[in-house]
Parts: sequence; structure tokens; C-alpha cells
Amino acid sequence: MVEKIKALWIKYEEIIAYLIVGGLTTVVSWAAKFLANFLLFDNTMYPTPFQNVVLSVINWTAGVIFAYFTNRKFVFKSNAPMLSEAPKFVLSRVSTLILDMVVMQVLTAIGVNLLVATLISAVLVIIGNYVFSKLFVFNKKKDGEAEETK
Repeated sequence: MVEKIKALWIKYEEIIAYLIVGGLTTVVSWAAKFLANFLLFDNTMYPTPFQNVVLSVINWTAGVIFAYFTNRKFVFKSNAPMLSEAPKFVLSRVSTLILDMVVMQVLTAIGVNLLVATLISAVLVIIGNYVFSKLFVFNKKKDGEAEETK
């Protein structure tokens, strides 16, 4: 049984680590979002479009800072230079920020509660972030090919 668990861990280590880091990133970003909602907007559960944008930017900024360093170290175990990697990471996160803003605007405009809309948006954003990180930011195959051609 222990051997099977070890084999599953080895096979799915990156995905498991990503889900753990993604969960922690979500906690950090949501904490920032709801703290900002409390401090700036009197803890509204039905924010205006402007308030949605402000909360999404705060949510995103806190999440990106936390996610970059934790994904780099624990998920993708990257040793690539941060100056080449970080801009791609930020660009990929900008695209999912736009996704988050669109989803939040649409869902709250049709009367979905902020908590439910945030949960739905988070699931979509986590999936998008993994795909971008795996294929675009921390692509080990590209790094390996670049090292081989030196």
C-alpha cells in the first residue's frame, strides 16, 4: 500500500504540489480581497462594477506575488533566471486577471452572490494558471533545449 502511494506521489507530484500551492494562493488572495472589501467598501456582498475591479486587482496582486515564489520553488522547481521567467509569469497572470474580472462582472451582474461568484471564478483561474505555468512560464523542455544548444 505504501509503495502504491509513493508511486502515485511520484507520478502526480507536480499536480499535487500545484493544488496545494494553488489552495494556499487562493487563501492568501481571498484574505487580501475580503480584508480590502471590509476596509474599503464596508464589507458589501453585492459590489458595484468599480468595487469588483478594485477587489479583483487586490486579489490578483496578492496572489501573483505569493504564487510566483511558491510555484517556482515547490511546484515547478525552476532554476531559470527570474528576469526571464517573472515577466512571463506576470503576463500569464494578467490574462487570468482579465478572466477573473469578466467572470466576476458577469456573475454579479446576473445577481450571483459575491462569495459564490468568487468561488466559480477561482476554479477557472486556477485551471488557467496551471496551463499557462506548465506550457509557457516554467517549461522545462524549453529550458533543457536552450541549455543543450549552448
